[in-house]
Amino acid sequence: MSTVVKFEERQTACGKRLGIARLNSEKSLNALSLEMIQQLQPQLDSWAGDDEIACVWLEGAGEKAFCAGGDIVAMYHAMRDQPGELVDEVADFFSQEYRLDHTIHSYPKPFVVWGDGIVMGGGMGLMNGASHRVVTERSLLAMPEITIGLYPDVGATHFLNQMPKGCGLFLGLTGAQMNASDALFLNLADHFVASENKQQVVDALTEIQWGETPSLNQQKVTDVLAQFGESDSKLRPAAQVEPNHDLIQELTSGDDITEVTDAIIKLDSDDKWLSRASKTLAGGCPMTAHIVWNQLQAGKDLQLADCFRLELTLSVKCATRGDFAEGIRALLIDKDKQPKWQHDSVAEVSAEEVDSFFTSPWSQDEHPLADLGK
Repeated sequence: MSTVVKFEERQTACGKRLGIARLNSEKSLNALSLEMIQQLQPQLDSWAGDDEIACVWLEGAGEKAFCAGGDIVAMYHAMRDQPGELVDEVADFFSQEYRLDHTIHSYPKPFVVWGDGIVMGGGMGLMNGASHRVVTERSLLAMPEITIGLYPDVGATHFLNQMPKGCGLFLGLTGAQMNASDALFLNLADHFVASENKQQVVDALTEIQWGETPSLNQQKVTDVLAQFGESDSKLRPAAQVEPNHDLIQELTSGDDITEVTDAIIKLDSDDKWLSRASKTLAGGCPMTAHIVWNQLQAGKDLQLADCFRLELTLSVKCATRGDFAEGIRALLIDKDKQPKWQHDSVAEVSAEEVDSFFTSPWSQDEHPLADLGK
């Protein structure tokens, strides 16, 4: 078996063990592949049921990225070979990815994700379910799916809705990049620690006197990370989102998606972060904008497992009816960065077309994630 994920168990002072998993594809910025998912899932399940494992730690190899997204090039070739069809490779990848994300969300033990470097797309899915999400001065987070004709998935239907007012919609539409300070403000991270202190944090976790009570063990991890965060706080980068929160709320307050996207695209600002966000939306996929608007409306009242079920429907529809393959072609295959979207503007997309993306190709019982959360 190849070592796309490396696993290690480290002894702790009290005799329990720390389970360590490392995404091991540094050249691809640890892009999440199906092989990675299929190695992570059984190991996390095993550790969850092992009384001797006190805590799990997940990181990425190298210093550039925790995980820069899903490995979507393989899906592109499958979609290209079977255009307009429900491709098994696509449905399998997304269903297994979302099942893994849900496993982390519901994990019965402290689960620490070291979100150093790039954390995008599939990396955000792995990180957001963790009980302890750590960012560093090098962290760079984003959900940039509007640039490839997908939409913010991996549980974003849930976590974008947990953000301060307007921020989830703005970030989903613009794919704007966030630093560590932004992540803390947006409830995408829990702790800030300097990147150079990673080994010291792991060492500190092995010194914990672990107990049998999950909530008490969670608090012990929180206390360790809080100590590092206090001493490292001077390294936190300048916030980008919080200073612009009032404007973001204003820009996203429109009555429909056309009004909101027009407001963001027409924004004239000297702020480089806002300007870049506006430009990304202007060149992004019009159908994605509609999906984001509707998924966030639908997701307000959904349980987490239902969010993942909705996202699987949306993802396979993006692959069969949408612009996903074209977005991958333009960005990663031909690399011309000139996608030819099916619609020229957000205003051109009809309600009937959007509705079709939210109609599941499976019956309720046959849905691949029917058992999730039950």
